[in-house]
Amino acid sequence: MRINTLLFGKKSILKYKDNLDQKALENYQQMVETKILPELIDDLKDELSIEEIERIRQSLEEKEEQLIEAIDQTETVEERKTLRKEKSEVHKQKKQFDDFAQRKMRYEEQLVIMGVRNSFSKTDHDATFMRMKEDHMRNGQLKPGYNIQLATENQFALAYDCFPNPTDTRTFIPFLEKIESKIGLPENIVADAGYASEENYCYVLDETESTPIIPHQGYLKEKKRAHKQNQFHRDNWPYNELDDYYICPNQKRVVFSHYSQRKDRNGFVRNFKIYECEDCTGCPLRDKCTKAKEGKNRRLNINPTWEYIKIKAKEKIESKETAFYYAQRKTDVETVFGNIKQNMKFRRFHVRGAEKIFKEMGLVFLAHNFRKLVTRVRKYEGKTIIQNQI
Repeated sequence: MRINTLLFGKKSILKYKDNLDQKALENYQQMVETKILPELIDDLKDELSIEEIERIRQSLEEKEEQLIEAIDQTETVEERKTLRKEKSEVHKQKKQFDDFAQRKMRYEEQLVIMGVRNSFSKTDHDATFMRMKEDHMRNGQLKPGYNIQLATENQFALAYDCFPNPTDTRTFIPFLEKIESKIGLPENIVADAGYASEENYCYVLDETESTPIIPHQGYLKEKKRAHKQNQFHRDNWPYNELDDYYICPNQKRVVFSHYSQRKDRNGFVRNFKIYECEDCTGCPLRDKCTKAKEGKNRRLNINPTWEYIKIKAKEKIESKETAFYYAQRKTDVETVFGNIKQNMKFRRFHVRGAEKIFKEMGLVFLAHNFRKLVTRVRKYEGKTIIQNQI
């Protein structure tokens, strides 16, 4: 779902702001050297604040007024010429600092609006740059939009929310928290690979009583023959559990080296075990096995928690008891969006702002549910209705 508008990107804004700060400092240093404002001191910082820029602008304005008054009171030609030259330089700096103040305020306001996002729409501050599935130009163009999250059962919309995050992994936990607070969580939570992350799995397993049925993003690839026959992928390497090492295709040991941690921007910490080959020097398979520079050995970053989660997720997807739920996901969820877009012709929002978008989306899902209910009632009209058919 999208709206066509202009957008601001965080990288561009930060770049423009850095250039402005650099230019403001250069002008400040120039005024210190030429002593245009005697009160300025040679004490440069990383950047001038809006308040400091505004104070300098006001001082320059006062200085310009003083020079205009001095020019009017001076009779000698040479003195008037000198004062006019000084006034011209002061006026030039005043215009620049006036521009600095306005632009810096605008950039900082845009960064506040953006928050943790990387972009926002000029005409809808809650919308974010996203790549749409419907890309008629086939150029991967970014357009402003919202990420609509939907929970369904039997093709009925049960819960929904609108997020500015383009990726589904960042919407999973807040959406589940909202569902739990409103209607409670089901026994099984089924989602596609776009929601798979260590943080999301751990949340469901540790914070809820539900079972996650979510394939990891490499699940389908790992089932293919090409992956299983790839001798350079560590999944296909022999592993000695007792001494904790792998055997590479050149029959070298890839031994445990040290532990490592990585923290994402949300603060979630992942723990890794780092393995390194004993010696890759002169290995005939080196070019196919690793991209490490000459003199460096092949390294493996193994996340034990993630490896355990992948095994459990695969078991749930392929077991007889739960495989049905995952197989049903596409027909259950995608049918709702297909009906709304194709049959109801709803492909774009007609309002702006997250609150209004949420209400409009709610009306659309409500209309879908009513149509679905009427269809079910007509289908079973005059028949004995078995539990869960409607």
